[in-house]
Amino acid sequence: MYDKKPKIELEGFVLQGWDKIISFISAKNNNSTILIIDCYAGINENELKFNFKKIKHKLFVDTNKLFKTEKKLISLTDRFMTTDVLFGNFTHLSLIDYFDARKLMAIRDKIRKTKGTIIIMGVGASLVEKGNIHIFADMPRWEIQQRMRRKEVKAIGIDNREDAFSLQYKRGYFNDWKMMDKHKRNVYTKVDFWLDSTENNKPKLINRNTFFAGMEKAASSPFRVVPFFDPAPWGGKWMMEVCDLDRSKINFGWCFDCVPEENSLLLSVNNVEFEMPSVNLVYTKSKELLGEPVEARFGKEFPIRFDFLDTMDGGNLSVQVHPTTQFAIENFGLTYTQDESYYLMDAKEDAHVFLGVKTGVNNIEMLNELEKTQIEKEYIFDVEKYVNCIPAKKHDHFLIPAGTIHCSGKNSMVLEISSTPNIFTFKLWDWNRMGLDGKPRPVNITRGKEVIQWNRNTEYVHKQLVNQFTIVAEGNGWREEKTGLHPTEFIETRRHWFSTQVKHQTNNSVNVLNLVEGACVIVESPSNAFLPFILHYAETFIVPAAVEEYTIRPYGESEGKECATIKAYIKF
Repeated sequence: MYDKKPKIELEGFVLQGWDKIISFISAKNNNSTILIIDCYAGINENELKFNFKKIKHKLFVDTNKLFKTEKKLISLTDRFMTTDVLFGNFTHLSLIDYFDARKLMAIRDKIRKTKGTIIIMGVGASLVEKGNIHIFADMPRWEIQQRMRRKEVKAIGIDNREDAFSLQYKRGYFNDWKMMDKHKRNVYTKVDFWLDSTENNKPKLINRNTFFAGMEKAASSPFRVVPFFDPAPWGGKWMMEVCDLDRSKINFGWCFDCVPEENSLLLSVNNVEFEMPSVNLVYTKSKELLGEPVEARFGKEFPIRFDFLDTMDGGNLSVQVHPTTQFAIENFGLTYTQDESYYLMDAKEDAHVFLGVKTGVNNIEMLNELEKTQIEKEYIFDVEKYVNCIPAKKHDHFLIPAGTIHCSGKNSMVLEISSTPNIFTFKLWDWNRMGLDGKPRPVNITRGKEVIQWNRNTEYVHKQLVNQFTIVAEGNGWREEKTGLHPTEFIETRRHWFSTQVKHQTNNSVNVLNLVEGACVIVESPSNAFLPFILHYAETFIVPAAVEEYTIRPYGESEGKECATIKAYIKF
Protein backbone atom coordinates (compact mmCIF):
# COMPACT_ATOMS: atom_id res chain seq x y z
CA MET A 1 0.00 0.00 0.00
CA TYR A 2 1.39 3.40 -1.04
CA ASP A 3 2.39 5.35 2.08
CA LYS A 4 1.18 8.96 1.84
CA LYS A 5 2.73 9.98 5.17
CA PRO A 6 6.21 8.44 5.42
CA LYS A 7 7.96 9.24 8.69
CA ILE A 8 11.44 9.34 10.17
CA GLU A 9 11.14 7.87 13.65
CA LEU A 10 13.24 9.08 16.55
CA GLU A 11 13.13 9.86 20.25
CA GLY A 12 13.55 13.35 21.62
CA PHE A 13 11.87 16.38 23.12
CA VAL A 14 8.41 17.22 21.78
CA LEU A 15 5.38 19.12 23.07
CA GLN A 16 2.00 19.36 21.39
CA GLY A 17 -0.85 21.75 22.01
CA TRP A 18 -0.77 25.45 22.79
CA ASP A 19 -1.38 25.02 26.51
CA LYS A 20 1.69 22.80 27.00
CA ILE A 21 3.89 24.93 24.73
CA ILE A 22 2.96 28.23 26.34
CA SER A 23 3.28 26.76 29.84
CA PHE A 24 6.74 25.39 29.01
CA ILE A 25 8.03 28.64 27.49
CA SER A 26 6.55 30.65 30.38
CA ALA A 27 8.41 28.44 32.86
CA LYS A 28 11.70 29.15 31.08
CA ASN A 29 10.94 32.86 31.13
CA ASN A 30 12.39 35.37 33.57
CA ASN A 31 11.97 39.09 34.06
CA SER A 32 14.69 40.03 31.56
CA THR A 33 13.96 37.52 28.80
CA ILE A 34 13.80 38.51 25.15
CA LEU A 35 11.72 35.85 23.41
CA ILE A 36 12.23 35.62 19.64
CA ILE A 37 9.57 33.92 17.51
CA ASP A 38 11.09 33.95 14.02
CA CYS A 39 8.44 33.15 11.40
CA TYR A 40 8.61 31.77 7.89
CA ALA A 41 6.26 33.35 5.37
CA GLY A 42 2.79 31.82 5.32
CA ILE A 43 2.28 31.11 9.01
CA ASN A 44 -1.05 31.91 10.66
CA GLU A 45 0.05 35.14 12.34
CA ASN A 46 -3.18 35.62 14.27
CA GLU A 47 -2.97 32.17 15.83
CA LEU A 48 0.61 32.65 16.93
CA LYS A 49 0.00 36.16 18.29
CA PHE A 50 -3.06 35.11 20.24
CA ASN A 51 -1.20 32.30 21.98
CA PHE A 52 2.25 33.80 22.53
CA LYS A 53 0.70 36.93 24.01
CA LYS A 54 -0.50 34.69 26.85
CA ILE A 55 3.09 34.72 28.10
CA LYS A 56 3.44 37.49 30.67
CA HIS A 57 5.28 40.34 28.98
CA LYS A 58 5.94 44.06 29.06
CA LEU A 59 6.45 44.63 25.34
CA PHE A 60 5.21 42.76 22.26
CA VAL A 61 6.91 43.62 18.97
CA ASP A 62 5.28 42.67 15.65
CA THR A 63 7.90 42.79 12.89
CA ASN A 64 5.21 43.59 10.30
CA LYS A 65 5.00 47.06 11.86
CA LEU A 66 8.72 47.59 11.37
CA PHE A 67 8.75 47.07 7.61
CA LYS A 68 8.86 49.76 4.99
CA THR A 69 5.49 50.76 3.59
CA GLU A 70 3.76 48.39 1.19
CA LYS A 71 4.20 50.95 -1.58
CA LYS A 72 7.96 51.08 -1.01
CA LEU A 73 8.24 47.28 -0.85
CA ILE A 74 6.35 46.91 -4.13
CA SER A 75 8.72 49.41 -5.71
CA LEU A 76 11.72 47.65 -4.18
CA THR A 77 10.70 44.30 -5.66
CA ASP A 78 9.32 45.41 -9.06
CA ARG A 79 12.55 44.46 -10.81
CA PHE A 80 12.20 40.89 -9.55
CA MET A 81 8.46 40.55 -10.15
CA THR A 82 8.57 41.98 -13.71
CA THR A 83 5.44 42.27 -15.86
CA ASP A 84 5.63 38.66 -17.06
CA VAL A 85 2.65 36.52 -16.06
CA LEU A 86 4.77 33.56 -14.92
CA PHE A 87 8.45 34.42 -14.74
CA GLY A 88 10.39 36.90 -12.64
CA ASN A 89 14.01 37.41 -11.66
CA PHE A 90 15.44 35.86 -8.53
CA THR A 91 15.84 38.43 -5.79
CA HIS A 92 19.18 39.41 -4.32
CA LEU A 93 17.49 41.15 -1.38
CA SER A 94 17.80 40.07 2.25
CA LEU A 95 15.10 40.37 4.91
CA ILE A 96 16.94 43.26 6.51
CA ASP A 97 16.24 45.28 3.34
CA TYR A 98 12.52 45.11 4.18
CA PHE A 99 12.94 46.87 7.52
CA ASP A 100 12.52 50.62 7.87
CA ALA A 101 15.80 51.85 9.42
CA ARG A 102 14.10 54.54 11.56
CA LYS A 103 11.47 52.15 12.88
CA LEU A 104 14.16 49.58 13.65
CA MET A 105 16.27 52.13 15.51
CA ALA A 106 13.26 53.34 17.50
CA ILE A 107 12.13 49.87 18.58
CA ARG A 108 15.67 48.86 19.57
CA ASP A 109 15.82 51.94 21.78
CA LYS A 110 12.44 51.03 23.31
CA ILE A 111 13.64 47.46 23.92
CA ARG A 112 16.73 48.72 25.76
CA LYS A 113 14.55 50.86 28.04
CA THR A 114 11.96 48.16 28.78
CA LYS A 115 12.23 46.25 32.05
CA GLY A 116 10.62 42.85 31.85
CA THR A 117 9.88 40.21 29.26
CA ILE A 118 9.92 41.29 25.62
CA ILE A 119 8.39 39.19 22.84
CA ILE A 120 9.50 39.83 19.27
CA MET A 121 7.44 37.92 16.71
CA GLY A 122 7.21 37.75 12.93
CA VAL A 123 9.27 37.40 9.78
CA GLY A 124 12.87 38.39 10.53
CA ALA A 125 12.29 38.66 14.30
CA SER A 126 15.88 37.68 15.10
CA LEU A 127 17.13 40.65 13.06
CA VAL A 128 15.48 43.08 15.48
CA GLU A 129 17.39 42.09 18.61
CA LYS A 130 19.30 39.14 19.98
CA GLY A 131 17.09 36.94 22.13
CA ASN A 132 17.46 34.68 25.15
CA ILE A 133 15.01 32.13 23.74
CA HIS A 134 14.80 31.67 19.96
CA ILE A 135 11.84 29.86 18.39
CA PHE A 136 11.51 29.34 14.64
CA ALA A 137 7.99 28.81 13.27
CA ASP A 138 8.64 27.03 9.99
CA MET A 139 6.22 26.28 7.15
CA PRO A 140 6.46 23.88 4.15
CA ARG A 141 5.98 25.51 0.76
CA TRP A 142 3.24 23.13 -0.24
CA GLU A 143 1.12 24.19 2.73
CA ILE A 144 1.83 27.84 1.91
CA GLN A 145 0.49 27.23 -1.59
CA GLN A 146 -2.75 25.76 -0.21
CA ARG A 147 -3.15 28.81 2.00
CA MET A 148 -2.50 31.08 -0.97
CA ARG A 149 -5.28 29.36 -2.90
CA ARG A 150 -7.62 29.93 0.04
CA LYS A 151 -6.50 33.59 0.22
CA GLU A 152 -5.39 33.12 3.82
CA VAL A 153 -1.83 34.45 3.76
CA LYS A 154 -0.08 37.63 2.71
CA ALA A 155 3.28 38.08 1.06
CA ILE A 156 6.05 39.51 3.24
CA GLY A 157 5.03 43.11 3.92
CA ILE A 158 2.46 43.12 1.11
CA ASP A 159 -1.20 42.14 1.24
CA ASN A 160 -1.63 40.27 -2.06
CA ARG A 161 -4.32 37.84 -0.93
CA GLU A 162 -6.69 38.91 -3.70
CA ASP A 163 -4.11 38.34 -6.44
CA ALA A 164 -4.42 35.27 -8.66
CA PHE A 165 -2.69 32.23 -7.17
CA SER A 166 -0.12 32.27 -10.00
CA LEU A 167 0.96 35.79 -9.01
CA GLN A 168 1.13 34.92 -5.32
CA TYR A 169 3.23 31.87 -6.15
CA LYS A 170 5.46 33.93 -8.42
CA ARG A 171 6.21 36.43 -5.63
CA GLY A 172 6.95 33.60 -3.26
CA TYR A 173 9.14 31.69 -5.69
CA PHE A 174 11.23 34.56 -6.99
CA ASN A 175 11.35 36.81 -3.95
CA ASP A 176 9.88 35.88 -0.56
CA TRP A 177 11.02 32.27 -0.28
CA LYS A 178 14.49 33.14 -1.52
CA MET A 179 14.86 35.75 1.24
CA MET A 180 13.36 33.45 3.85
CA ASP A 181 15.66 30.56 2.99
CA LYS A 182 18.71 32.82 3.03
CA HIS A 183 17.65 34.02 6.48
CA LYS A 184 16.94 30.50 7.73
CA ARG A 185 20.36 29.24 6.63
CA ASN A 186 21.88 31.87 8.94
CA VAL A 187 19.94 30.90 12.06
CA TYR A 188 19.98 27.09 12.20
CA THR A 189 22.60 27.00 14.97
CA LYS A 190 20.91 29.84 16.89
CA VAL A 191 17.40 28.39 17.11
CA ASP A 192 16.49 26.80 20.46
CA PHE A 193 13.07 25.44 19.47
CA TRP A 194 11.26 24.66 16.20
CA LEU A 195 7.50 25.14 15.94
CA ASP A 196 5.25 23.19 13.57
CA SER A 197 1.96 25.06 13.04
CA THR A 198 1.07 23.40 9.72
CA GLU A 199 -2.26 22.25 11.18
CA ASN A 200 -4.22 25.15 12.62
CA ASN A 201 -4.45 25.06 16.42
CA LYS A 202 -2.46 21.80 16.57
CA PRO A 203 1.08 23.08 17.21
CA LYS A 204 4.10 20.97 18.06
CA LEU A 205 7.43 22.08 19.48
CA ILE A 206 10.79 20.31 19.36
CA ASN A 207 14.14 21.50 20.67
CA ARG A 208 17.42 22.03 18.87
CA ASN A 209 18.87 18.63 19.80
CA THR A 210 15.79 16.81 18.49
CA PHE A 211 15.83 18.83 15.27
CA PHE A 212 19.45 17.95 14.54
CA ALA A 213 18.94 14.33 15.58
CA GLY A 214 16.24 14.15 12.90
CA MET A 215 18.54 15.71 10.33
CA GLU A 216 21.34 13.32 11.25
CA LYS A 217 19.11 10.26 10.94
CA ALA A 218 17.71 11.37 7.58
CA ALA A 219 21.19 12.10 6.24
CA SER A 220 22.48 8.64 7.16
CA SER A 221 19.68 6.34 6.01
CA PRO A 222 17.16 5.93 3.17
CA PHE A 223 14.05 8.08 3.62
CA ARG A 224 11.02 9.49 1.85
CA VAL A 225 9.61 12.99 1.80
CA VAL A 226 5.85 13.53 2.12
CA PRO A 227 4.26 13.36 -1.34
CA PHE A 228 1.57 15.82 -2.36
CA PHE A 229 -1.03 15.47 -5.06
CA ASP A 230 -2.74 18.07 -7.20
CA PRO A 231 -5.41 18.10 -9.91
CA ALA A 232 -4.61 19.28 -13.44
CA PRO A 233 -6.57 20.24 -16.58
CA TRP A 234 -5.27 17.03 -18.15
CA GLY A 235 -5.34 14.93 -14.96
CA GLY A 236 -6.19 11.24 -14.75
CA LYS A 237 -7.42 8.51 -12.42
CA TRP A 238 -4.46 6.12 -11.99
CA MET A 239 -3.14 7.67 -8.78
CA MET A 240 -6.59 7.64 -7.21
CA GLU A 241 -6.43 3.84 -7.22
CA VAL A 242 -2.74 3.10 -6.76
CA CYS A 243 -2.11 5.82 -4.15
CA ASP A 244 -5.55 5.55 -2.55
CA LEU A 245 -6.62 9.17 -3.04
CA ASP A 246 -9.94 10.93 -2.61
CA ARG A 247 -12.27 9.46 -5.28
CA SER A 248 -14.61 12.46 -5.03
CA LYS A 249 -12.03 14.72 -6.70
CA ILE A 250 -12.32 15.36 -10.43
CA ASN A 251 -8.79 14.02 -11.07
CA PHE A 252 -5.20 14.04 -9.90
CA GLY A 253 -2.63 15.09 -12.49
CA TRP A 254 0.45 15.67 -10.34
CA CYS A 255 2.27 13.92 -7.57
CA PHE A 256 5.42 15.56 -6.26
CA ASP A 257 7.26 12.74 -4.51
CA CYS A 258 10.78 14.17 -4.51
CA VAL A 259 10.97 17.96 -4.73
CA PRO A 260 12.68 18.85 -1.44
CA GLU A 261 12.16 22.59 -1.95
CA GLU A 262 8.40 22.04 -1.72
CA ASN A 263 7.90 18.68 0.01
CA SER A 264 7.68 18.15 3.75
CA LEU A 265 9.82 15.97 5.95
CA LEU A 266 7.81 14.23 8.65
CA LEU A 267 9.57 13.39 11.91
CA SER A 268 7.83 11.03 14.29
CA VAL A 269 9.20 12.15 17.64
CA ASN A 270 8.04 9.84 20.42
CA ASN A 271 5.16 8.95 18.03
CA VAL A 272 4.20 12.62 17.61
CA GLU A 273 4.25 13.79 13.99
CA PHE A 274 6.32 16.92 13.43
CA GLU A 275 6.23 18.39 9.92
CA MET A 276 8.85 20.68 8.44
CA PRO A 277 10.17 21.66 5.00
CA SER A 278 12.44 18.89 3.71
CA VAL A 279 14.80 21.55 2.39
CA ASN A 280 15.99 21.90 6.01
CA LEU A 281 17.87 18.66 5.47
CA VAL A 282 19.48 19.99 2.28
CA TYR A 283 20.60 23.15 4.06
CA THR A 284 21.95 21.50 7.22
CA LYS A 285 23.38 18.24 5.83
CA SER A 286 24.18 19.03 2.21
CA LYS A 287 27.52 17.21 2.08
CA GLU A 288 26.21 14.03 3.69
CA LEU A 289 22.99 14.08 1.65
CA LEU A 290 24.24 15.16 -1.76
CA GLY A 291 27.83 13.96 -1.67
CA GLU A 292 30.84 16.26 -1.70
CA PRO A 293 31.23 16.40 -5.51
CA VAL A 294 27.51 17.15 -5.96
CA GLU A 295 27.56 19.80 -3.25
CA ALA A 296 30.63 21.38 -4.86
CA ARG A 297 28.75 21.64 -8.16
CA PHE A 298 25.24 22.58 -7.00
CA GLY A 299 25.76 24.09 -3.57
CA LYS A 300 22.88 23.60 -1.14
CA GLU A 301 20.43 22.62 -3.86
CA PHE A 302 18.92 19.21 -4.44
CA PRO A 303 19.42 18.70 -8.19
CA ILE A 304 17.19 15.66 -8.88
CA ARG A 305 13.41 15.75 -9.09
CA PHE A 306 10.92 12.88 -9.34
CA ASP A 307 7.22 13.50 -9.92
CA PHE A 308 4.21 11.75 -11.47
CA LEU A 309 2.14 12.93 -14.43
CA ASP A 310 -1.16 11.06 -14.57
CA THR A 311 -3.17 11.23 -17.82
CA MET A 312 -4.99 7.90 -17.43
CA ASP A 313 -8.52 8.61 -18.69
CA GLY A 314 -7.40 12.22 -18.86
CA GLY A 315 -5.96 14.39 -21.60
CA ASN A 316 -2.70 15.37 -23.25
CA LEU A 317 -0.24 17.59 -21.43
CA SER A 318 0.62 20.88 -23.12
CA VAL A 319 3.08 20.78 -26.01
CA GLN A 320 6.09 22.42 -24.41
CA VAL A 321 9.82 23.02 -24.36
CA HIS A 322 12.33 23.82 -21.62
CA PRO A 323 15.03 26.50 -21.93
CA THR A 324 18.53 25.56 -22.95
CA THR A 325 21.25 26.10 -20.36
CA GLN A 326 22.54 29.23 -22.06
CA PHE A 327 19.04 30.73 -22.25
CA ALA A 328 18.44 29.85 -18.58
CA ILE A 329 21.69 31.52 -17.54
CA GLU A 330 21.11 34.67 -19.56
CA ASN A 331 17.40 35.14 -18.84
CA PHE A 332 16.78 33.66 -15.38
CA GLY A 333 20.17 33.60 -13.68
CA LEU A 334 20.05 29.80 -13.35
CA THR A 335 23.21 27.74 -13.31
CA TYR A 336 21.47 24.77 -14.95
CA THR A 337 18.19 24.07 -16.68
CA GLN A 338 15.37 21.53 -16.62
CA ASP A 339 16.52 18.51 -18.54
CA GLU A 340 14.15 15.62 -18.00
CA SER A 341 12.77 12.27 -19.08
CA TYR A 342 9.48 10.34 -19.09
CA TYR A 343 9.54 6.85 -17.60
CA LEU A 344 6.27 5.03 -18.31
CA MET A 345 4.91 3.48 -15.12
CA ASP A 346 1.83 2.34 -16.98
CA ALA A 347 0.08 2.89 -20.31
CA LYS A 348 -3.07 1.95 -22.18
CA GLU A 349 -2.91 0.62 -25.74
CA ASP A 350 -3.43 4.06 -27.28
CA ALA A 351 -0.80 5.82 -25.12
CA HIS A 352 1.78 7.95 -26.90
CA VAL A 353 4.42 10.60 -26.35
CA PHE A 354 5.03 13.60 -28.58
CA LEU A 355 8.79 14.10 -28.88
CA GLY A 356 10.96 16.20 -31.21
CA VAL A 357 10.05 17.79 -34.53
CA LYS A 358 9.34 15.70 -37.57
CA THR A 359 12.08 15.49 -40.18
CA GLY A 360 11.56 18.03 -42.94
CA VAL A 361 9.36 20.36 -40.91
CA ASN A 362 9.41 23.97 -42.09
CA ASN A 363 10.41 25.89 -38.95
CA ILE A 364 8.81 29.16 -39.98
CA GLU A 365 5.58 27.49 -41.03
CA MET A 366 5.31 25.65 -37.71
CA LEU A 367 5.95 28.80 -35.66
CA ASN A 368 3.43 30.72 -37.73
CA GLU A 369 0.86 28.02 -37.05
CA LEU A 370 1.56 28.21 -33.31
CA GLU A 371 1.28 31.98 -33.28
CA LYS A 372 -1.97 31.78 -35.23
CA THR A 373 -3.51 29.89 -32.30
CA GLN A 374 -2.91 32.97 -30.15
CA ILE A 375 -4.64 35.27 -32.63
CA GLU A 376 -7.54 33.04 -33.64
CA LYS A 377 -8.70 31.47 -30.39
CA GLU A 378 -10.56 28.59 -32.07
CA TYR A 379 -7.68 27.73 -34.42
CA ILE A 380 -6.34 24.17 -34.01
CA PHE A 381 -2.62 23.47 -34.17
CA ASP A 382 -2.01 20.20 -36.03
CA VAL A 383 0.47 18.67 -33.58
CA GLU A 384 0.99 15.41 -35.46
CA LYS A 385 1.93 17.30 -38.63
CA TYR A 386 4.94 18.84 -36.92
CA VAL A 387 5.83 16.73 -33.86
CA ASN A 388 6.70 13.02 -33.69
CA CYS A 389 3.90 10.98 -32.12
CA ILE A 390 5.48 7.83 -30.68
CA PRO A 391 3.50 4.89 -29.25
CA ALA A 392 4.28 4.39 -25.56
CA LYS A 393 4.07 1.28 -23.41
CA LYS A 394 4.82 0.38 -19.82
CA HIS A 395 8.54 0.68 -18.89
CA ASP A 396 9.46 2.77 -21.95
CA HIS A 397 11.89 5.59 -21.20
CA PHE A 398 11.86 8.80 -23.28
CA LEU A 399 14.77 11.21 -22.83
CA ILE A 400 14.02 14.93 -23.07
CA PRO A 401 17.12 17.15 -23.03
CA ALA A 402 16.35 20.87 -22.81
CA GLY A 403 15.23 22.40 -26.07
CA THR A 404 13.32 19.29 -27.16
CA ILE A 405 9.61 19.73 -27.91
CA HIS A 406 7.62 17.19 -25.92
CA CYS A 407 4.26 16.25 -24.49
CA SER A 408 2.93 13.19 -22.68
CA GLY A 409 -0.28 11.99 -24.30
CA LYS A 410 -3.46 10.79 -22.66
CA ASN A 411 -3.80 7.35 -21.07
CA SER A 412 -0.28 7.16 -19.71
CA MET A 413 1.27 7.27 -16.27
CA VAL A 414 4.62 9.02 -16.33
CA LEU A 415 7.38 9.11 -13.76
CA GLU A 416 9.13 12.34 -14.69
CA ILE A 417 12.81 12.36 -13.81
CA SER A 418 14.41 15.76 -14.16
CA SER A 419 16.78 18.35 -12.82
CA THR A 420 15.19 20.58 -10.24
CA PRO A 421 14.30 24.02 -11.72
CA ASN A 422 10.63 23.29 -11.91
CA ILE A 423 8.68 26.24 -13.30
CA PHE A 424 10.70 27.08 -16.38
CA THR A 425 8.41 25.50 -18.94
CA PHE A 426 7.44 27.28 -22.16
CA LYS A 427 4.03 26.05 -23.29
CA LEU A 428 3.61 26.19 -27.06
CA TRP A 429 0.13 24.70 -27.44
CA ASP A 430 -2.45 23.72 -24.84
CA TRP A 431 -5.21 22.19 -26.95
CA ASN A 432 -7.49 25.25 -26.65
CA ARG A 433 -8.56 24.22 -23.15
CA MET A 434 -9.05 26.15 -19.94
CA GLY A 435 -7.12 25.77 -16.73
CA LEU A 436 -8.81 24.63 -13.54
CA ASP A 437 -9.58 28.28 -12.80
CA GLY A 438 -11.60 28.53 -16.01
CA LYS A 439 -9.00 30.73 -17.70
CA PRO A 440 -6.56 29.90 -20.53
CA ARG A 441 -3.18 28.74 -19.27
CA PRO A 442 -0.31 31.04 -20.34
CA VAL A 443 1.40 30.06 -23.59
CA ASN A 444 4.94 31.29 -24.24
CA ILE A 445 5.73 30.93 -27.93
CA THR A 446 7.99 34.00 -27.90
CA ARG A 447 10.46 32.37 -25.54
CA GLY A 448 9.83 28.84 -26.75
CA LYS A 449 10.87 29.54 -30.34
CA GLU A 450 14.23 30.82 -29.10
CA VAL A 451 15.15 27.49 -27.54
CA ILE A 452 13.61 24.82 -29.80
CA GLN A 453 16.36 22.52 -31.06
CA TRP A 454 15.25 21.90 -34.64
CA ASN A 455 17.90 19.22 -35.22
CA ARG A 456 16.07 16.91 -32.81
CA ASN A 457 14.08 15.43 -35.64
CA THR A 458 12.58 12.00 -36.26
CA GLU A 459 15.89 10.19 -36.84
CA TYR A 460 17.57 11.92 -33.89
CA VAL A 461 14.69 11.10 -31.54
CA HIS A 462 14.57 7.40 -32.37
CA LYS A 463 18.33 7.03 -32.38
CA GLN A 464 19.09 8.95 -29.17
CA LEU A 465 15.97 9.65 -27.12
CA VAL A 466 13.77 6.54 -27.14
CA ASN A 467 14.55 3.46 -25.02
CA GLN A 468 18.31 3.79 -24.93
CA PHE A 469 18.66 0.58 -22.92
CA THR A 470 22.02 -1.13 -22.44
CA ILE A 471 22.80 -3.95 -20.02
CA VAL A 472 25.83 -2.86 -17.96
CA ALA A 473 25.97 -5.64 -15.36
CA GLU A 474 24.16 -8.83 -14.41
CA GLY A 475 24.32 -11.68 -11.97
CA ASN A 476 22.29 -14.49 -10.50
CA GLY A 477 18.70 -13.23 -10.44
CA TRP A 478 19.42 -9.60 -11.37
CA ARG A 479 20.53 -7.32 -14.20
CA GLU A 480 21.35 -3.62 -14.38
CA GLU A 481 20.47 -1.50 -17.41
CA LYS A 482 21.59 1.96 -18.35
CA THR A 483 18.45 3.76 -19.55
CA GLY A 484 19.75 7.32 -19.92
CA LEU A 485 19.78 10.13 -19.62
CA HIS A 486 21.02 11.95 -22.71
CA PRO A 487 24.76 12.79 -22.93
CA THR A 488 23.91 16.50 -22.55
CA GLU A 489 22.18 15.83 -19.20
CA PHE A 490 24.00 15.53 -15.87
CA ILE A 491 21.63 12.88 -14.46
CA GLU A 492 22.28 9.20 -15.08
CA THR A 493 19.52 6.61 -14.72
CA ARG A 494 19.87 2.87 -14.12
CA ARG A 495 17.14 0.26 -13.99
CA HIS A 496 17.57 -2.92 -11.99
CA TRP A 497 15.46 -6.02 -12.59
CA PHE A 498 15.84 -8.48 -9.71
CA SER A 499 14.30 -11.47 -7.99
CA THR A 500 17.20 -11.72 -5.52
CA GLN A 501 19.25 -9.24 -3.54
CA VAL A 502 21.00 -6.46 -5.52
CA LYS A 503 23.95 -4.42 -4.22
CA HIS A 504 24.06 -0.64 -4.80
CA GLN A 505 26.71 2.00 -4.19
CA THR A 506 25.96 5.71 -3.94
CA ASN A 507 29.34 6.61 -5.52
CA ASN A 508 29.53 10.07 -3.90
CA SER A 509 26.12 11.13 -5.19
CA VAL A 510 22.67 11.18 -3.70
CA ASN A 511 20.56 8.38 -5.20
CA VAL A 512 16.84 8.77 -5.92
CA LEU A 513 14.87 5.61 -6.71
CA ASN A 514 11.34 4.49 -7.45
CA LEU A 515 9.93 0.98 -7.26
CA VAL A 516 8.51 0.68 -10.80
CA GLU A 517 7.68 -3.04 -10.70
CA GLY A 518 6.73 -5.26 -7.77
CA ALA A 519 4.59 -4.81 -4.69
CA CYS A 520 7.24 -4.49 -1.99
CA VAL A 521 11.01 -4.45 -1.49
CA ILE A 522 13.31 -3.98 1.47
CA VAL A 523 16.39 -1.73 1.54
CA GLU A 524 19.13 -2.87 3.91
CA SER A 525 22.62 -1.92 5.05
CA PRO A 526 25.31 -4.60 4.63
CA SER A 527 26.96 -3.21 7.78
CA ASN A 528 23.72 -2.60 9.72
CA ALA A 529 24.38 1.14 9.55
CA PHE A 530 20.66 1.86 9.27
CA LEU A 531 17.44 -0.01 10.04
CA PRO A 532 15.81 -1.98 7.21
CA PHE A 533 13.59 0.25 5.09
CA ILE A 534 10.45 -1.12 3.39
CA LEU A 535 9.23 0.31 0.08
CA HIS A 536 6.00 -0.23 -1.82
CA TYR A 537 5.11 0.02 -5.49
CA ALA A 538 5.43 3.53 -7.00
CA GLU A 539 7.07 5.02 -3.91
CA THR A 540 10.06 7.30 -4.48
CA PHE A 541 12.85 7.20 -1.92
CA ILE A 542 16.15 9.00 -1.37
CA VAL A 543 19.43 7.40 -0.38
CA PRO A 544 21.96 9.96 0.92
CA ALA A 545 25.46 9.80 -0.51
CA ALA A 546 26.81 9.17 3.02
CA VAL A 547 25.10 5.75 3.09
CA GLU A 548 27.73 4.57 0.54
CA GLU A 549 26.32 1.05 0.09
CA TYR A 550 22.95 -0.61 0.40
CA THR A 551 21.05 -3.63 -0.89
CA ILE A 552 17.53 -4.05 -2.24
CA ARG A 553 15.61 -7.32 -2.44
CA PRO A 554 12.00 -8.44 -2.96
CA TYR A 555 10.08 -8.55 0.30
CA GLY A 556 6.75 -9.80 1.62
CA GLU A 557 4.35 -10.67 -1.19
CA SER A 558 7.09 -9.91 -3.75
CA GLU A 559 9.51 -12.56 -2.47
CA GLY A 560 10.48 -14.88 -5.31
CA LYS A 561 9.05 -12.49 -7.92
CA GLU A 562 10.82 -10.09 -10.27
CA CYS A 563 10.85 -6.45 -9.19
CA ALA A 564 12.39 -3.34 -10.77
CA THR A 565 13.71 0.00 -9.56
CA ILE A 566 14.74 3.05 -11.56
CA LYS A 567 17.63 4.95 -9.99
CA ALA A 568 18.88 8.47 -10.71
CA TYR A 569 22.16 10.03 -9.63
CA ILE A 570 24.57 12.73 -10.73
CA LYS A 571 27.21 11.56 -13.19
CA PHE A 572 30.70 12.99 -13.23
